[in-house]
Amino acid sequence: MDELTDVPGLVALASGGLALIALILATVLAVKLRRLRAGQRVVLGAYGTADLVAHASDLQTAFTALSGHVEEVSERLDARMATAEERLDGAIAYRALVRYDAYGELSGHQSTTIALLDARQNGVVISTIAHRDTARMYCKQIHAGRGEQLLSPEEEEAVRLALTGEVGSVTLD
Repeated sequence: MDELTDVPGLVALASGGLALIALILATVLAVKLRRLRAGQRVVLGAYGTADLVAHASDLQTAFTALSGHVEEVSERLDARMATAEERLDGAIAYRALVRYDAYGELSGHQSTTIALLDARQNGVVISTIAHRDTARMYCKQIHAGRGEQLLSPEEEEAVRLALTGEVGSVTLD
């Protein structure tokens, strides 16, 4: 037993202790490395043998290509949207209907004027003047909210109502 208490014995015990600690540390690191590789296999999937840096580089390349494709599609959609907006500017955006009795009779407000205008406030005003025996129809061009020809009060009202956005028909007395 004296051999363990003298200097070479103590050195041997210390070396054995260090060797045991190194063995435990190596075992712990081996387990952690095994878990890391298992996680890496999950992330890499079919790439299995490739390292994580190569996989990240491949992902970056794919992302760059996808980003370029998305940018291209976005530009095409912007162009299509601009074309659609130009088309819609020519569609009817404002409309109004005014009913009235053109001859001051009790005929039930059978005369009508309708204003149909686009986003630029261009369009037409159509008036139908109904009487017991006859009916007449008039159509006048509107540019920038104003008539090419002199508008009747009913036609002016129809244009005004259309441009203010009031919905429904209005009956004038």
